[in-house]
Amino acid sequence: MLTERQMRILLTIVEEFVRTAEPLGSRTLSKMDHLPYSSATIRNEMADLEELGFLEKPHTSSGRVPSEAGYRFYVEHIQSNASETDFGYEFQPLEQIFTKKDLEREEAIQEAVKLLSEITNYTSIILGPSAYKCRVKKFQFVPLDSTHAVLLLVTDKGHVESKNIVLPKGVNIKEVEKVVTLMNDTLVDCYVSDIPERLNFELKPYFKQFIDYQEGLIESFLKAFSTVQEHFYLSGQSNIFRQPEFHDIEKVKKLLTAFEDKQILKVLPTSTQGLTVSIGHENRLDAMQNCSIITVPYKISDNDYGQIAIVGPTRMEYSKVIPLLEYLAKNMSKLYK
Repeated sequence: MLTERQMRILLTIVEEFVRTAEPLGSRTLSKMDHLPYSSATIRNEMADLEELGFLEKPHTSSGRVPSEAGYRFYVEHIQSNASETDFGYEFQPLEQIFTKKDLEREEAIQEAVKLLSEITNYTSIILGPSAYKCRVKKFQFVPLDSTHAVLLLVTDKGHVESKNIVLPKGVNIKEVEKVVTLMNDTLVDCYVSDIPERLNFELKPYFKQFIDYQEGLIESFLKAFSTVQEHFYLSGQSNIFRQPEFHDIEKVKKLLTAFEDKQILKVLPTSTQGLTVSIGHENRLDAMQNCSIITVPYKISDNDYGQIAIVGPTRMEYSKVIPLLEYLAKNMSKLYK
């Protein structure tokens, strides 16, 4: 349990480091009006906070920076104390999007995700109801003629994806139906986003027992499902690279790959109970371990939720981003009524 003085010093270090990206020393902190403590007292408290794991000392500086535990303490503090009205001035641009009567839902979502990235200077993501975290419930194959068919995918959320399939020349419809039966036996309950990988690496060897032209059929199925999970909106991917933490070219490459290959969409928290903050190494993806991800669900129907997310450095403006996301989630739900 931190003392009142330790808490004030820690919160100040987090806020100043977020603002300046510069390590903080006791002398600098002692000059701040809201910290009426001597430099020696602050130095001692900082040493204790470092020992407790809330601060870290960079090798190249005599100052301290927040650790991931320090950021976690800060996030929990502002979540229990912040009021939405404290940041009302930030909401006005977003509010205008949802009051435009001539704006279609898709257009409103696209404008919102773009504006969110502009306001925060981070990467913003909005996931729709069918994106990535839906699970396969059933496949159904409907032949139209000798070379064309429709493959239906029903998800656990009740969504039906209809995909047109071009069949390889000379294919036997009965054998294709056997393949679809195999898919139903093995892919039910897997994530929709995992269909291409499992088709390509797990099921391809088994397809050979049914048909000789399985390569062409696999390609047809892969092409069909490569866009099933595309119900998402992404904006401001380059914003994060303007942060000093990402001047390391290797970090930039890893993060760019995570965005371009949509790896990040597979690791976003999907809680429907409220806002989630994943800091640094709490993120499962290696490329994201210098980042924080804040997500909040928005309700689409009684059983269906989308997700709004912000990706930024661990040195994120949490006090600004959290109320913005919560406000946006409330308005996003209105688009589906």
